[in-house]
This record gives sequence, C-alpha cells and structure tokens, in this order.
Amino acid sequence: MNRRSFIQSMGLITGGAFISLQSNAFSKLRRDKTITGIVSDGKRGIANVVISDGYSVVVTDAKGKYTITTDDRATNIFMSTPAGYEFKTDYSVARQYETLGSRNSYDFKLKALKRNDNKHNFIIWADPQVKSKKDVKQMMETAVPDVQQLVKSMGPDALIHGICVGDIVWDNHALFPDYNQAVADMGIPFFQALGNHDMDYRQGGDETSDKTFKEVFGPTYYSFNRGKAHYVVLDDVRYLGTERLYDGYIGENQLAWLAKDLKYVAKDQLLIINLHIPVHNSVKNNAELYALLEGYKNVHIMSGHTHYNLNKITNGIYEHNHGTVCGAWWTGPICEDGTPRGYGVYEVEGTDMKWYYKSTGFDKTKQVSMYVEELTDQKRVIANVWNWDPEWKVEYFLDDKPMGALEQQKGYDPLAVQLYKGDKLPVTRSFAEPKKMDHLFMAHFSPSVKSIKVIATDRFGEKYTGMLNA
Repeated sequence: MNRRSFIQSMGLITGGAFISLQSNAFSKLRRDKTITGIVSDGKRGIANVVISDGYSVVVTDAKGKYTITTDDRATNIFMSTPAGYEFKTDYSVARQYETLGSRNSYDFKLKALKRNDNKHNFIIWADPQVKSKKDVKQMMETAVPDVQQLVKSMGPDALIHGICVGDIVWDNHALFPDYNQAVADMGIPFFQALGNHDMDYRQGGDETSDKTFKEVFGPTYYSFNRGKAHYVVLDDVRYLGTERLYDGYIGENQLAWLAKDLKYVAKDQLLIINLHIPVHNSVKNNAELYALLEGYKNVHIMSGHTHYNLNKITNGIYEHNHGTVCGAWWTGPICEDGTPRGYGVYEVEGTDMKWYYKSTGFDKTKQVSMYVEELTDQKRVIANVWNWDPEWKVEYFLDDKPMGALEQQKGYDPLAVQLYKGDKLPVTRSFAEPKKMDHLFMAHFSPSVKSIKVIATDRFGEKYTGMLNA
C-alpha cells in the first residue's frame, strides 16, 4: 500500500481525530450507565475475558456475556485480550477497545492463534519523538527497516508484538499518522503509551491533556495478555495545567483500576508494566505502585523519557529505562549516554524472560562501545556496556592476556562528549548534552600494548566481545 492511500485510509484512527476534536467527540452522550456485550470467536462466547471502562472491571460469563456499569468519565470500553488469541488491530495499531457513544452494547470478536503463545517476543520502542518530516524520514529509513529485519530473522511462525512507551511525536500531533505508517510497515501489533510530548498543551488540566491521544490510540491505560505474561500500560504523565508543565504521577483512578485488574492475575505470572516516565526516581507516588505490586514475584517495568539506557532493580522489581529510537532527538547515532539509537528486544517463554538491547543498524552482538585515550605516560581503555546490570561481568585482555575485571566508573561516553558537549552542539538541537552514567568500565595500560579485547557477559551467560588496536 502506498503512503498516500494508507494515510487516507487511516481516518478512523488518526485523521478523524483532528476533526472530531473540534466537535467535542468525548462530550457527554445520552446512553445508559449499564453497558452489555459479548466476547466471542464468531461462533461461541469466550468466558473469563476481562472488560473495563477504566474504572470498573468485570469478566465475561460462561457464554462470553458481560454487563458493566460505566463511570460518567469513561470514554472507552476495552478488553484485556486473553492469552491464545490474536490482538485486534487496524494496520497493526492495537485496537482492543470501542469508543463509547450512544449505544448500550459493544461486542468483541476474537480469533484464536494458530500456535501456543507461551513462547513469544516483544520489542520496546522508547521516544520515536518525531517533530518534523525530516525526523520522520530518518525513522522510516533507519528504525523501521531494522525492526523489519529483526522480525524476519525470527521466522514466519514467531509471535512478536511491539509497545511504544511514549513520546510518539514531539508536540506535533499531525505526525501521528506518520508514526502509524511506521507501525504498519513494521507489520507487528503495536500498543502505545502516552508520553509528555503526546499531550495536548492547552488551557486545562490533566483530564483534558490526553484528548487527541485517546481519539487516535484509545485509552491511556489498559492491559492485555499473551501466554503466561500479563501486560499493563499506564499513563504516568500528569499535566499540571500550565503550558508544558508536567510531572511523573500515576493518578488515583488508575491505581484503583490497576488493583482491580490485578485481581485476575496470578502472583506467579510474568507481569510487565509499560509507561513513559521512569518509576524508580521520577514518579512521585511510586511507593503506591510498588505497594500494589507486592507479592508478584516476576515484575518488569518498561520506561523511556530519559534518552539514556539504565537498568534499576527496586524491591525485586526490574525497571528497564530504555535508550531511544531517536537517540538524542535525531541529531546523531547515539543517546546522551553513548547508547546507540535502538530499542529493547524481549524473549518470553512461559514466565521466563530474556532480553537484549538492539542497536539500530547493527547486529545484536554489538553490546559494547570501546575507546582508547592517550594519557601522559600511559593509555586508558573505556568500555561502554550500555545494557549493564549488576549480574553482568566485564573483563579485558591486553595482547590476548587476561587481565581480570574492568573497573566500573561513572562518567561520560567519549563520543557523546564529542557530538553533544557545549551550547553549540549539536547544531540543530543544542540542548542535548552528554549524560554521566555508571555503565562505563575503564583500565589503564602501557603504551607498548598492541591490542585490547573486552568481553562482557550478561546475566544469561551471553558473551559480547569488543576489540580495538591500541
């Protein structure tokens, strides 16, 4: 399908948003508070499917029927797609919801997968953040083909979906259709979280800031299932009513909804929480979220926003704060901490999960950047192991002689300094600055050394090698 015809055909979930926004599509409509419907495979009803309006949570009965009393503030009715079924999409954009209107009944039809989904994969895109058609062009020529190649490498029978953890665009909502074109081209189901740059900056408060996003992508918080994994998408960006002023906060309505949603999730399931702003240090009421997650033994949080890569474990909860698709706002090949532009790749089998960071344009084996610096009477090797966590081991070899572990230090990636340091760099977006991080590893060595090798071993035993001539 060519680009023009695609965008024209996307009016239902993109272009129509800008028209209906003017007509106040989410104003109060005359409908009963009680909504009914059925979830079926076209022939018979499907039991125990979770249905919600974002406030109440119910499940379908033995015949697939549900009844829900909706909140006056509700704008959507959505289904937590059960394991074993295909995701409902439009051009690969997830659409497991219906927009509430004057009707009092909403049905959902599901199609069973052709294979067991206990084994599946997913990718995390953080901050595509396109601001202009020039940014879109870069995204379409770099990130999209990279994902296409990755999907192809997994084979025709692989189950893979994507989740974008916010900042789909950079305040320019007219580019939502371009992002949706990217999703369509990648050809895998994609779910979206709201980022601060996806909000409507207008007079008003948090309750109105997500209007365009909702009209394009549906609810800002919801859940779905695949295999033995339960996925939750949350909105942790709170608009404070003054232009571009926001903070990290998960609203009380969301937390109440999440508590109800989790009642249908076993404590030993794999639980994957997806949102934009990092929870561990930037969500003001993160203690309330952590309290809801107590007792769950296998929780991972996926976040973006920072334009650097960081892994943080808090109370047994592993947060993956991802490097971005756009790097440092489409100004260079790396993020502010030296992490290459890219995305997370996750491999799920049952309740077990493995992962790696996929650098755009490189093979998955590229997990280390290496630099050699000339000092007064010696040299220094710096290895940036951007997806490091405390279970990794980073060793080095001088002229093939094992030297043991490199020393971990907090510092700046040398290439990030070269590309971004100073108020005149980068030329187009000079606010980008190098970020000091703790995934740098260093050692000093004699000028007589000819070659250096670094082997980084991740928590799964995978070894990644970097080599340089000294």
